[in-house]
Amino acid sequence: MPRVDYLDDPNAPKANSIVPAVSAIVPDDQGRILLIRRTDNKYWAIPGGGVEAGESVSQATTREVEEETGIICEVTGVVGIYSNPGHVAAYDDGEVRQQFSICFRTRMVGGVIRTSSESSEVRFVSAKEVLTYNMHPSIQLRVRHYLESRPEPYIG
Repeated sequence: MPRVDYLDDPNAPKANSIVPAVSAIVPDDQGRILLIRRTDNKYWAIPGGGVEAGESVSQATTREVEEETGIICEVTGVVGIYSNPGHVAAYDDGEVRQQFSICFRTRMVGGVIRTSSESSEVRFVSAKEVLTYNMHPSIQLRVRHYLESRPEPYIG
């Protein structure tokens, strides 16, 4: 479903839902970061999505990465917790979702890159180039925090 992201926009619609979500930084053996081009808003992003009933956040992370990219990974740590109430996503069905996402560090363990209904392109991008891609600022923030190798997860 098409999606419009708002960040600190006084004219943004008011949130009417919050869904626990996960996202993942998946580096390859050369340190390049796995990116997808989202089909719903056309931005480049790291893989991720909502946590489903009956699964843990680490299970949701590995499921979402594999569904969107074909890559199999395992969770190794936390980059940060992102819950800015000024970031909402409006969907064409009337849902306006407040951001709540835990971003995980992962290790790739297998799989073959492919696209999905949620990703029109999938590729590994060098750390030098990754922030030049057209990403929503909330995703750029997660990638920057990962690249900074922070000793503690970001909480915000």
